[in-house]
Amino acid sequence: MSKNIKVGIIGSQFVSHIHTISLKPCSAAEVFAVASPTPGNAQKFAAKHGIPRHFTDYKKLLAMPEVDMIVVGAPNDLHCAIALDAAAAGKHVVMEKPLCLNLAEADRMIDACRKAKVKLMYAEELCFTPKYVRLKQLLDSGALGEPTLVKQLEKHDGPHAPHFWDVERFRRRRDHGHGLSRNRILPLDPWPPGDEIGVCPDGHSRSQRQTDGDDNALIILEFANGVVALAEESWTKMGGMDDRAEIHGSKGVAYADLHHGNAIETYSLEGYDYAVEKAGSTRGWSFTVYEEEWNYGFPQEMAHFVDCVQNDKQPLVTGEDGRAVLEAIFAAYESARTGRKVELPFKTDAKKTA
Repeated sequence: MSKNIKVGIIGSQFVSHIHTISLKPCSAAEVFAVASPTPGNAQKFAAKHGIPRHFTDYKKLLAMPEVDMIVVGAPNDLHCAIALDAAAAGKHVVMEKPLCLNLAEADRMIDACRKAKVKLMYAEELCFTPKYVRLKQLLDSGALGEPTLVKQLEKHDGPHAPHFWDVERFRRRRDHGHGLSRNRILPLDPWPPGDEIGVCPDGHSRSQRQTDGDDNALIILEFANGVVALAEESWTKMGGMDDRAEIHGSKGVAYADLHHGNAIETYSLEGYDYAVEKAGSTRGWSFTVYEEEWNYGFPQEMAHFVDCVQNDKQPLVTGEDGRAVLEAIFAAYESARTGRKVELPFKTDAKKTA
């Protein structure tokens, strides 16, 4: 039997909590260490989750021979450096989205991990979300015929970390698209190699005073085979997370609502402890989530990545996939800047999206 995989967590905030919670049901994984530069954070995180070791310097975590794989939930501008250090230390990498800041960094990360013979895995949990996986199966089975339109949206009232709203830091980190940083790739089979994809001009607005940056975005992608894809993202939607996908085909249509279809419809005069991620209030009508991490696909995602390391399997979502997301984002900003359709593949050495 393959040995269990010892995991190091880099980060101690919201997404690292989700990563750790999601790894616990995986019997093949042991969360062995955590690192966070903020004094006291790693120690508190380790105590909360029963993690044996904690560090303020992630390089000390990487130096531990026991650690097989790291899961990175650090700020986006640190992703590339951490991945390169992990590759040099011989650790497999699970990188939270976005992969990094720009295509040059993505290429460095992919190349370093390939040369070190470690896996670079892209933590896009919606590729593992049970409802969306089933949606993909419907398409694969022929139930919907040939796809004509694919839509996916994610809307909420903004990220958890305050630094995302800091316009100065935002400008330094716009390479990943800011308002598009949680773009999703519906888990469809890849289009045939060589297919050209056109990116139409996307729309941006600044409708909250929390940032001078983009807080709403639309991207339209036109595939060479005629399929159109629409991604809609917002940081201004109140009342909690909204995440939906649609597939329209020649023989049918399917709608997948990640939250409302699974939630308990609740009315409360007084309000209660928790409804759903990013819900500002629970008074009146709300949609009460249950088994939230499972419904998002986080435990399935982490179990898959652990299995890939434990049994040397090809990950479903890789660094190359993360790079493709960045490429589409850069192309969308170029399209918005020029007011014209931009073809993919799109080459750029830009360090910023705008």
